[in-house]
Amino acid sequence: MRIDLISDTVTKPSKAMLTAMMNAEVGDDVFKADPTVNELQVKAAKMFGVEDALFFPSGTMANQTAIKLHTQPGDKMFCDKWAHVFNYEGGGAAFNAGVSSHLIDGERGMFTAEQLAYAVSGRADIHVPYSRLVCIENTTNKGGGACWNINELKKIKQICVDRDLAFHLDGARLFNALVAKNESPKQYGELFDTISICLSKGLGAPVGSILLGSKEHIAKALRIRKLFGGAMRQAGFLAAAAIYALDNNLERLAEDHQRAKKIGTVLESCSFIKTVEPIETNIVIFYTNDTIDENDFVTKMAQKDIHFISMGDGKLRMVTHLDFTEEMLDRLIFELQSF
Repeated sequence: MRIDLISDTVTKPSKAMLTAMMNAEVGDDVFKADPTVNELQVKAAKMFGVEDALFFPSGTMANQTAIKLHTQPGDKMFCDKWAHVFNYEGGGAAFNAGVSSHLIDGERGMFTAEQLAYAVSGRADIHVPYSRLVCIENTTNKGGGACWNINELKKIKQICVDRDLAFHLDGARLFNALVAKNESPKQYGELFDTISICLSKGLGAPVGSILLGSKEHIAKALRIRKLFGGAMRQAGFLAAAAIYALDNNLERLAEDHQRAKKIGTVLESCSFIKTVEPIETNIVIFYTNDTIDENDFVTKMAQKDIHFISMGDGKLRMVTHLDFTEEMLDRLIFELQSF
């Protein structure tokens, strides 16, 4: 029995999801003629209380599109030093949009309104870039699935309003945060100019992300998506999986969170583990003692067909998901306690 905790992107469509995909009514989405894609976009926009939405093949493309539509080459974007848009999107902000990134030294991938206020203050003359965009990530990937405090986000929003800055949410795992914090999508729709939502992580769809925003922003995004090569034809087969995921796989995210916390509790009891970071959602970050090499630990567990990753500097990561069952959890716990 393979136990794959490398990421929540490893899930495969369930039989019910595959049935929905195969029964999808499709058309040519480049001509806005795929009824299932259109249904998904309307559904997502309504869920968040925003005007419009656009289906993308990946979250990275959705984020990069948002950055480009909010900025011009030479502008400056503010984000946390651990932000996915800076660390894990191939330098796309610089390559695609031509923007520089002002990195804020936050905690677990989250900075405060006070830190942002300080970052955006100071000189504004021909020697410095225009400040245009603030980007936050919820939950934080490198921060171990940590969730932002919505009151802090409201304070950051006010700074954006006062400073005429666009506000984008990389919501790759936003639904995990919503479930963990008992918050609603519309609370976030009110705060951000644009939001990207990944459907192929905790929600279990095979492919796809959604970008949410105003009609004006989505009209620009449609052109940028085409420019980036992201226009798709009969994408309704994928959109049907996304619709199924939104209808069936939201509330069950709590199960992933519970299993992650159980793993954390067991790790804390293991003599070879130095530290386990706080667990809020479905990501478990932990460190081995200095007496054991983390890569050696990963290799030995892989030999038992239990797979997870090293993030470097002694940091290890496990991610729970809908294909990680209770039986798998029991075996993982046994192997950890026997190591």
